[in-house]
Amino acid sequence: MNRIFEILLVEDNPADVRLTMEAFKDAKILSNIHVARDGEEAMRFLRHSGDFASAPTPDLVLLDLNLPKKDGREVLREIKSDPRLRRIPVVVLTTSSDESDVHSAYDMFVNAYVTKPVDLDQFMKIVSVIDEFWLSIVKLPPHGSV
Repeated sequence: MNRIFEILLVEDNPADVRLTMEAFKDAKILSNIHVARDGEEAMRFLRHSGDFASAPTPDLVLLDLNLPKKDGREVLREIKSDPRLRRIPVVVLTTSSDESDVHSAYDMFVNAYVTKPVDLDQFMKIVSVIDEFWLSIVKLPPHGSV
């Protein structure tokens, strides 16, 4: 069954947004990538509020930790504490390799923690592997199941 996967990319760096979108395109998996440029926008998208009232529920969230307005740690905490959102897989994709960030993210039930490589080819490969694993191999929960 070919279906289109909905992905929410929460990233404030325009270059990383462009690279991530290019990597998903190269992976050739049918997906719509929605971009939230800060943590507040991400939560409005996930909660279908304001301009995002008709936004789809994402199959996967790619979350940067270092965001304006509301950082990724807060976003992760809110997602995983909300019964309507907690089953959405969240992959932290960030430049931080700080052990306390890794421990904290897993303590808040992140599904995976990936440090962004500096090398462009490695970055493209990592996004492609995330795409392949989460959208081709893993069985995701149906939307709306609480």
